[in-house]
Amino acid sequence: MRNPLSDKIVALEPSGIRKFFDIVSEMKDAISLGVGEPDFDTPWHIREEGIYSLEKGRTFYTSNSGLMQLREEICNYLERKIHVEYSPKDVIITVGGSEAIDIAMRAMLNPGDEVLIPQPSFVSYLPCCVMAGGTPVVIDLKEENEFKLTKQQLLDAITDKTKLLVLPFPNNPTGAILEEHELKELAEVIVENDIYVLSDEIYSELSYKEEGHISIASLPGMRERTILINGFSKAFAMTGWRLGYAAGPKKIIEQMTKIHQFAIMCAPTTSQYAAVEALRNGDSDVQEMRESYNQRRRFLMHEFREMGLECFEPFGAFYAFPSIKRFGMTSEEFAERLLREEKVAVVPGSAFGACGEGYLRISYAYSMEDLKKALERLKKFVNRLHGKEA
Repeated sequence: MRNPLSDKIVALEPSGIRKFFDIVSEMKDAISLGVGEPDFDTPWHIREEGIYSLEKGRTFYTSNSGLMQLREEICNYLERKIHVEYSPKDVIITVGGSEAIDIAMRAMLNPGDEVLIPQPSFVSYLPCCVMAGGTPVVIDLKEENEFKLTKQQLLDAITDKTKLLVLPFPNNPTGAILEEHELKELAEVIVENDIYVLSDEIYSELSYKEEGHISIASLPGMRERTILINGFSKAFAMTGWRLGYAAGPKKIIEQMTKIHQFAIMCAPTTSQYAAVEALRNGDSDVQEMRESYNQRRRFLMHEFREMGLECFEPFGAFYAFPSIKRFGMTSEEFAERLLREEKVAVVPGSAFGACGEGYLRISYAYSMEDLKKALERLKKFVNRLHGKEA
């Protein structure tokens, strides 16, 4: 028989995130600090709106772009939060932020177009680029720069084939953010070299510096060359509702909508009605969750210092990215032993790109009770390793 499979797809590596959690699900008393999912329930008033939409029989398709009232609320939200004006025609509702990333690349890339992908970062960027026919160009972020993309790194990576820069901040897995002065330096290079930006801002509400999140789309000359990706999973604890969106130049959004039209039709109707309620009345819920995450973040950093685990301070998302290089193990070996010996699951940094080797992604989107138990086990493990070194 002839080979039924696509060579391009076969060559893609599967996600490195899930490997340990299949084991955890069958391991008694194991604690997972790996999955990037809020431990909060979706706020009741948002769930209630979803229930009400079902009770009213609102189970029909929406328009391909999404409910008009949801797109209007997204425009209001973006103007309120990042001070950028969009119209509903500049917005498409997608099945999570992941679909928005996928269809943005497919709408924009021609074969051979280069996409700059800073790593460590979310596992989907590189395969989405490859599947869209683009050429991924990885930029290795460095701990000494707090895993931020620098102007010089960007300049060094640009060629005459560069079309798109992925800007994954606040960052998964490192928790790194970019501040306004840093974004301005990047924006100058982007405009001068006539490239576009895919700005993944799914963690924008989870920024812990006083000035909060700054979007590159808000800087001069950047709205017209930025595809802003966001959604409801992280900020509103709506992961299972599978709802995201993209906002950007109308000519790009139109082509993204065409792909969405053929592949998806529309995002889930019930989720869209719930999302309208989230944007209208959910700010206090987001603030409450952000304050809780920030408390956990500070606790985690304190515990790392106490056990002598090196970690730069993250100011975004709900992840820390401690270094385990001193122990002479790969990140996968460390994670496997920690799971086997102490029943704590974390994600090897190598799952997020080769430059993540020597680090772990630890999520603090878990209760303080679970965090305390897990960190006690991690401390025991680290102490044993220190003992072996001595």
